[in-house]
Amino acid sequence: MITAAVPLAVSNIDSAVLNFNSSSLLALNVLIGLMMFGVALGIDVSDFKALVATPKPAAIGLGSQFILLPVATFLLTLALDLSPSVELGMILVASCPGGNLSNVMTYLGRGNAPLSVGMTAVSTAVAVVMTPLNFSLWAGLNPATKPILETVSVNPMTMFATIVLILGIPLTLGILLARSRPQIASRLEKPFKIFSVVVFVAFVAGALGANWSNFITYIGFLIGIVALQNGLALGLGYGAAYLSKLSIADRRAVTFEVGLQNSALALVLVFTFFDGLGGMALIAAWWGVWHIISGLTLAGIWSRRPIAAADPAAA
Repeated sequence: MITAAVPLAVSNIDSAVLNFNSSSLLALNVLIGLMMFGVALGIDVSDFKALVATPKPAAIGLGSQFILLPVATFLLTLALDLSPSVELGMILVASCPGGNLSNVMTYLGRGNAPLSVGMTAVSTAVAVVMTPLNFSLWAGLNPATKPILETVSVNPMTMFATIVLILGIPLTLGILLARSRPQIASRLEKPFKIFSVVVFVAFVAGALGANWSNFITYIGFLIGIVALQNGLALGLGYGAAYLSKLSIADRRAVTFEVGLQNSALALVLVFTFFDGLGGMALIAAWWGVWHIISGLTLAGIWSRRPIAAADPAAA
């Protein structure tokens, strides 16, 4: 285990409580629902048929998302020996599914966009069970975070119900609309995606502004932690896809799906179950900013490296 002297300001992060009222939480719930609804509008039955016909890329992506990343994050928290609330936030983010930002970045980075959309839909559905399961398991095994989990007494079934409400129902409604009214869904899809991303960025910016003093106090510490975990997630996604000999387009889709977490969901869970516990909330909020930066950077690099049709598996 790596240990180091922790500055007083950072050690106080566990007791920090962010300014985030019930109206803000309701707005965030609605926003996530709209984001999931927008993702679902672009889902076609053929996307699922393609996943079934060639399940390997999706299996690699989902396995990396819900098995490799939580395990690697758990080990990372043990190695770094951080403040308990920060470690709990890292485990929570790692337990969340990929967000619709992964679809946008995959498209910009010339990856397999249909695979990305399909994985996001499946991972969102699977997250209803896997997010509370992974979070309870790995947070319970971490000796630093276990006391917080026991104090708060998070019920996995209650978390399950919350995730169904804000992810499962909007996703189902969007898919139903896409099947029954494809023309309407097609017209709504792009505006919904643009609107949800812009509003989410604005929401996170507003939340950071309302908690500016906390943000300034801890940002130097948070930048390195979030960048490290995000780099780990992106690396795991790409590494698993590369070792599995997926095509370049599939590698890019898997990388973004594993590396760009649904930090908005993490924020909702933090304020619903942990009353805005400082380290958790700040980790989730900064993830919402940082993964846009890292995603755009990687997509920009890959967009300049077209995939050779003659050698689809070339690096």
